[in-house]
Amino acid sequence: MDPRAFSHRYAPRLVAEMHRFNARHPWSHNDFFHAWILRRLPESRRRALDIGCGRGALLEQLAETFQTAIGTDLDAGMRREAQQRLKGRPNAFVVADDVHALRGTFDVITVVAVLHHLDARTALADVRRLLAPGGRLLVVGLARPESRVDWAWDVANLFLNPVIGMVLHPRVAKRAIADNVPMPVKDPEDSLDQIRRAFDEVLPGSRVRRRVGFRYTAEWQRTAGSDRGHT
Repeated sequence: MDPRAFSHRYAPRLVAEMHRFNARHPWSHNDFFHAWILRRLPESRRRALDIGCGRGALLEQLAETFQTAIGTDLDAGMRREAQQRLKGRPNAFVVADDVHALRGTFDVITVVAVLHHLDARTALADVRRLLAPGGRLLVVGLARPESRVDWAWDVANLFLNPVIGMVLHPRVAKRAIADNVPMPVKDPEDSLDQIRRAFDEVLPGSRVRRRVGFRYTAEWQRTAGSDRGHT
């Protein structure tokens, strides 16, 4: 059983208290990793692609440093919000194209909380095709807890989550922020071990690491020898 589901079943009062505390000190698990992404951008800053750009928060930041920043999202509501956010930025574009339909090359490709919505191996193969020489893939993702280590890490995150909220948002939020358009959600189906195998198979040399906020990060750079053995 998922430790989060276990805690809801066997410790509902504790979970309820933690939810109330988290609501008073909210933080975005995905936005938290934007700084991690921005620190790892490649030297070449021509074209950036944000797969599953959502409301455009990361895309907006990429547009500040890249000549062209393109976000793709299959959800019409997300695209509308992103386009509204990016008004006044002529170098930022939001499109409805599926990743497999995209053409051209990009110096950075970012994928935040989206890979579990896709077939991982197919998406990573598209990334390989779309990355320019020297280009970099930066992923923030979710995995299904499976092993004892996975479970232990998730339980630790249950208790670490309110601590991070207190640090990032020390003042009590007066009211919850309502989203105009809810973000599409899906429970991850692949465990971290399965995700690592997909990266190793399609993008050898990738670095996949556990992170706080029930997340993992992955990064890969296309080098001169990275296409050996792949067609």
